[in-house]
Amino acid sequence: MALDAILLSGIIAELRPKIIGARIDKVQQPERDKIVLSVRGGESLRLLIDAGAGSGRLQQTRLSFENPAEPPMFCMLLRKYLTGGRIEAIEQPDWERLAIVNITSRSELGDKVDLRLAVELMGRSSNLVLIGSDGRIIDCLRRMDYGGDAERRMLPGMIYRLPPKQRKPLVFDLSQEEIAQALSASDAGKSADKRIMDCFSGLSPLICRELACRSGDNAALLPEVIGAFLDSVRAGELTPVLFTEDGKPKEFSFMQLRQYAGVYDVREFESFSELLDAYYSKRDTLERRRRRSRELSHHVKTARDRIARKLGLQRQELQKCSERDEIRRNAELLTANLYRVHKGDSSVTVEDYYEPDCPQRTIRLDPLKTPQNNAAAMFKEYNKLKTAEQHLTALIAEGERQLEYLNSVLDETERAETEDDLAEIKAELIGTGYIKKQRGAKERRHKKQGPMRFVSSDGFEILVGRSNAQNDELTTKTARRTDIWLHTKTVHGSHVIISCDGATPTEKTIEEAAQLAVYYSQARDGGKTQVDYTMVRNVRKPSGSLPGKVIYTDYATLSVSADEALAEKVRVK
Repeated sequence: MALDAILLSGIIAELRPKIIGARIDKVQQPERDKIVLSVRGGESLRLLIDAGAGSGRLQQTRLSFENPAEPPMFCMLLRKYLTGGRIEAIEQPDWERLAIVNITSRSELGDKVDLRLAVELMGRSSNLVLIGSDGRIIDCLRRMDYGGDAERRMLPGMIYRLPPKQRKPLVFDLSQEEIAQALSASDAGKSADKRIMDCFSGLSPLICRELACRSGDNAALLPEVIGAFLDSVRAGELTPVLFTEDGKPKEFSFMQLRQYAGVYDVREFESFSELLDAYYSKRDTLERRRRRSRELSHHVKTARDRIARKLGLQRQELQKCSERDEIRRNAELLTANLYRVHKGDSSVTVEDYYEPDCPQRTIRLDPLKTPQNNAAAMFKEYNKLKTAEQHLTALIAEGERQLEYLNSVLDETERAETEDDLAEIKAELIGTGYIKKQRGAKERRHKKQGPMRFVSSDGFEILVGRSNAQNDELTTKTARRTDIWLHTKTVHGSHVIISCDGATPTEKTIEEAAQLAVYYSQARDGGKTQVDYTMVRNVRKPSGSLPGKVIYTDYATLSVSADEALAEKVRVK
């Protein structure tokens, strides 16, 4: 959900005792829409202001952000006015999604200056506005000089005005009787949540749906449910709650939501700042991973499609080379019948002694060349096509090898679980030359990931590679010669190692390892798949081969299906 006015009130109540009287030490702008204020009062903390369209919020944060090499101009302006200033108050006017932070600072001459920082958290209209003591805008994160209300245009020097009030009455200003009257006058044909939305301001669509759910969509009970809800909000009975599905954040709120009972997992937090850190850090991580995965996939698909097009052209050229034997036959027949040809002839008909009954064969000639030169040109064309066939055969084999490798990288990219996994795949692509390393680009440090670790039901350790480069290291360096190596047959996937430590793995362990090999392959959703397994000593990496490519002998084959539950059960976190 977008942060609503009620949740913002809870955040402000939480921040007020921590930041009132605190001194602003640092101002940073790690991203276009994010400002981080380092403040020092009773405790040192970092105040995050995010004016993003889908992530607007104000909170204390413990997350770390990477700052750009050069601070943006707005960041420099905030540093000029706010560094060294003290926060005097923070308020929320009229239950708006707006926080006003009052700051006392000093001018360049040492005079006291009263400033205000308006944090507007209104979806696409979110903004951060620095206001001088005269009520005029010093500058803002997003300057707006067109559209909308002329009085709300945001430009330096203009007078700052609060957002205009909505025509609908603010629900917090109404008694239960007034709420009942407004609801009775609304359109009875609409659902309960729509009627609440139409009648009052101050409530988000999520809370309207929750109130409708708590009333059982009974219009007669709505005023009582809304009244009880408003009483709890006025009393400050707010609980930071996060709703997740399979570990992924789906929703957050200031109250338990009955509409999600049995649908999402619920987790309560000590503070709203902890809740927002948990929600947005996980969400931003997933979004960054999706974005980087998409970028890598784009690079790989571009390279793959380019190679595929080149292979198509090379195969066409190779098809033409199959005509060389006809050219050689014509050259030899012409050489044997030179006495029949005169200069200027455009063709000659000879007996084809390559066939049993010596049929007549007509050979086309270049009338501008002598018979001898015609024969020489044919032999030259034959040799040229013969050489081309050799080169094209090698090029096609190399292209097919690269195509197979890129398909395996694409599969790894789709199965990558963390940003570090993607960083390793990118480093592998840079090492193989499919991605050019940008000159002067800042190297992003990432933790080197080891192989995924599992323990079978019988206690054997199972290792699974995350990338082609890691597959090579796992198979050729990490594994012992007597360990068991597994891989899906004719399908791209991870190398899997059963660490035997001199023991013989049980059939159950081999089956579980085979299921993991299928789960971490292209055949994850493809039903039963054949998996080859053998001792590591029977696996060899061909000289000069691309990462992940091996050949093996003396293997057995097992047919199994992927088992996600098994992967979660036996994985070592």
